[in-house]
Amino acid sequence: MKINRTGSAIWQGGLKDGHGTVSTESGALAGQPYGFAMRFEGVKGTNPEELIGAAHAACFTMALSNILGQAGLTAERMDTKARVTMEKIGDGFEITAVHLSLEGRVPGADAATFLELAEKAKAGCPVSKLMKAAITLEVKLI
Repeated sequence: MKINRTGSAIWQGGLKDGHGTVSTESGALAGQPYGFAMRFEGVKGTNPEELIGAAHAACFTMALSNILGQAGLTAERMDTKARVTMEKIGDGFEITAVHLSLEGRVPGADAATFLELAEKAKAGCPVSKLMKAAITLEVKLI
């Protein structure tokens, strides 16, 4: 099975004075603004790193739900936060780390089992594997 999903971005202007919007195919995000100040200066609005964090938290939590189910467990609630760290390395920036923070209420699970299954979900969730993926590019100047 192969699934394709689409996110898109529009940008106008220079890096610091420009602005853009991001959208998703589903419409969950539609024309949400982003820009330099939102990414680097703490101005309210979205940015690529928080979107990656949200995607990673969601993917990891769904993967853990599946793994819990395979172990005969069902979570009453799981609350996951993903802190994405971006650092200046040399002349550019790199995402250097993602820290997942999970709180869960899972009847019948002990702490050791919950940690073991969460580690398995962390390793196996598709977003965790993302940076290992092949990235292709198609460019058209109009």
